[in-house]
Amino acid sequence: MSSQTEFKPSLSLFDATMVVAGSMIGSGIFIVSADITRNVGSAGWLIVVWLITGFMTLTAAVSYGELSGMYPKAGGQYVYLKEAYNPLLGFLYGWSFFTVIQTATIAAVGVAFSKFLAYLIPGVSEDLVAFDLGFIKISPAQLVSIALIVLLTFVNTRGVKEGKLIQTTFTVTKLLSLFGLIIFGLIFLKPDVWSANWSNAWNLQALSKDGTTTSYTTIAALGAIAAAMVGSIFSSDAWNNVTFIAGEIKNPKRNIGMSLFLGTLIVTIIYVSANIMYTAQLPLQGIASADKDRVAVAASNAIFGNAGTVIIALMIMVSTFGCNNGLILAGARVYYTMAKDGLFFKQAGELNKFAVPQWSLWVQCVIACLWSVSGRYGQLLDMISFVVVLFYMLTIGGIFILRKKRPDIERPYKAFGYPVLPVMYIIMGIAFCALLIWFKPEFTWPGLIIVLIGIPVYYLAVANKKNKTKDE
Repeated sequence: MSSQTEFKPSLSLFDATMVVAGSMIGSGIFIVSADITRNVGSAGWLIVVWLITGFMTLTAAVSYGELSGMYPKAGGQYVYLKEAYNPLLGFLYGWSFFTVIQTATIAAVGVAFSKFLAYLIPGVSEDLVAFDLGFIKISPAQLVSIALIVLLTFVNTRGVKEGKLIQTTFTVTKLLSLFGLIIFGLIFLKPDVWSANWSNAWNLQALSKDGTTTSYTTIAALGAIAAAMVGSIFSSDAWNNVTFIAGEIKNPKRNIGMSLFLGTLIVTIIYVSANIMYTAQLPLQGIASADKDRVAVAASNAIFGNAGTVIIALMIMVSTFGCNNGLILAGARVYYTMAKDGLFFKQAGELNKFAVPQWSLWVQCVIACLWSVSGRYGQLLDMISFVVVLFYMLTIGGIFILRKKRPDIERPYKAFGYPVLPVMYIIMGIAFCALLIWFKPEFTWPGLIIVLIGIPVYYLAVANKKNKTKDE
């Protein structure tokens, strides 16, 4: 197969914005509000959690605009960390991205697609067993997840235009569908439900599925907010995927920063509005005790009756399909850039005749498929959020370092609100991570261990690179 030596810039500002929004909106907004409500126990704090997350996401996005203008090339966050700090930190991000952040997210979104397909085709339920291998049981839902990941990987090996078509079509469809659901939910709000939810909206407490409540001490309340934000941060992640495909975006110095702002703003508005709609249709206990946490299904049933289940199932299938396409498309570009630096498999640094990193796409596919059969949605979600915020903080801190270290580099776009907003993000990120370490260590140590394993792997990769250089 003949190969290309460089990426082809073929994505417009609109396409890039759809990558941002499409990669962010997967299944989280339809599910995680149940767990958030159990942690905070009130309508007001449910919305506050989403507002805090939205503020952090927008702040990070406009900060990344400066970095993307400075380094408008494939690899995104990996490149920013390498340039601001050192190759080791860049590698640790790329390693974590490959082993957990991107591949586990792809798996989680794929499993979510299967869960809602089961509403239409019960035979693919996660509660059934397709294969019992003794040490592990594989459900039809996991097999569907694998099939989806393989299909989208194949499509993306055929060129960025094919991936772009799927991304734009599915993202526009799910944005319009979500806006429609929110509008209908607010137009036909239930006055008694709304009044009950908002009459005591600021009482922060634990709310169990059976309706009993437990008060928090001040410190425990902060821990509850941090635990609640695991879901909202997971749902708002992947906005930075557009930076990984910088080499395929037209006028990247301008369009990446703009797409980051526009995409995250659109999604933040949708997420907050959707949760306001939930409180207009469902009592708080109904949100907290939704069957298998499927809040959107319960809300859709309240709005549309029995047809609501089918409507929301189709919406989430469209949403997760488009989301996974964006994740798969963007993720492989990081491994490509690492391979060019001699820190990943050599084959990952090659483009096929369609000017896409085919080998990187397939190795990403293999790891994501392994995650699909080894972990459940909630477990994957918990592992990812801590590591993601950790690297976001380090990357935003890199803005301060690069302004001192590389003042000569052109900055067509400067971080909005610098230095106040970037500092606020770092402080909020530190608080989030510290509270998770203290109150929910099971959410943090698996991801941290995977990051730390990357240190000896890095030095092995460097040694291997030196040996190859000597041989040549």
